Amino acid sequence: MTSPFLKLFGKSPFRPLCDHIETCYYSAKELILFFDAALINNWEEADKIQHKITDLEHKADEYKKNLRLNLPKDIFLPVARGDLLELVSHQDHIANTAKDIAGLVLGRKMILPDLIKDAYLHFLHRCIDAAKQAFEAVRELNDLYESGFSGKEAEIVEEMIEELHVIEHDTDEMQIKLRRSLFEIEQTLPPVNVMFLYSVISMTGTLADHSQKTGDRLQICIAR
Repeated sequence: MTSPFLKLFGKSPFRPLCDHIETCYYSAKELILFFDAALINNWEEADKIQHKITDLEHKADEYKKNLRLNLPKDIFLPVARGDLLELVSHQDHIANTAKDIAGLVLGRKMILPDLIKDAYLHFLHRCIDAAKQAFEAVRELNDLYESGFSGKEAEIVEEMIEELHVIEHDTDEMQIKLRRSLFEIEQTLPPVNVMFLYSVISMTGTLADHSQKTGDRLQICIAR
């Protein structure tokens, strides 16, 4: 009788982990189309995309649940079980954050002020670049597994993680400038709107933060 672990993981113990982060990345990527619709007040289209983001987040939750339930405690894994679970948690926060951003903007039908609109979209794209970089780095785990976590493949992943740090640093700088720009015009906006705009900016930055944490945990996984 085939164990649930073998059914889930097949030849590589990292395949479901890669499936999970792929789903998390795609949920974040949908925010681009979501804001394209929201910024022209096409709330019907934004609602459809928000539902897609939510569906992807639910799918990611299923992957996470299956990973946690089926990851064995009593057989050898090439990576510490705790590190894998921590990696899954950071990955999952990417999808959760994407869902929260879309839900908040749609729920309040938020409009970005013209003076920060372009800067926010540039910031959003860069944060999603971070999620993509994390996805591509984790996806290398299958090849790393086959190479014994050493050699050229390990060097490639290390370089990808370094680039992820560069991207996340970019988003930090962009967030500072974006907050400063909002501060300069906040007296012209309703206070409640300003509060939620700051929240959206902060949550968007969280996409990059959790992407970097994913990379950091991946680095720990391959170093041990």
